[in-house]
Amino acid sequence: MLFRSKMVASIVPLVIAAFPFVARLVESSLRELNPNVIEMAQSMGASPMQIIVKVMIPESIPSLISNFTIAITTILGYTAMSGIVGGGGLGKIAINYGKDRFNYLAMLVAVILLVVLVQVFQSLGTHLATKSDKRLK
Repeated sequence: MLFRSKMVASIVPLVIAAFPFVARLVESSLRELNPNVIEMAQSMGASPMQIIVKVMIPESIPSLISNFTIAITTILGYTAMSGIVGGGGLGKIAINYGKDRFNYLAMLVAVILLVVLVQVFQSLGTHLATKSDKRLK
């Protein structure tokens, strides 16, 4: 039961660390929009909610996907580091079975898995961002 409480307890700092980071990424995606597009929607009589839902979010999808990819890889790193304090996951495997038991193969496999996961998320995010970018078509 103690192990389970450490895993649950590590979720709170992960959320606290990730939330402002993700919020900042979303803000930067929305700020890089062309102000002329927003002005055009206002001149057509769109309400602020319509501007957000029908103009700002669809126009910033490629940037949001790119920033979401950055957030996923960063949070994956956070979760791996939480294994040091008993948070579970690949970080715990690398520490408990690799470092503590001097089984360097287990530690190497865990690190390689983390690198492969980051590469998969990065490649998928880049692919989705380029597919959703209507400026490149």
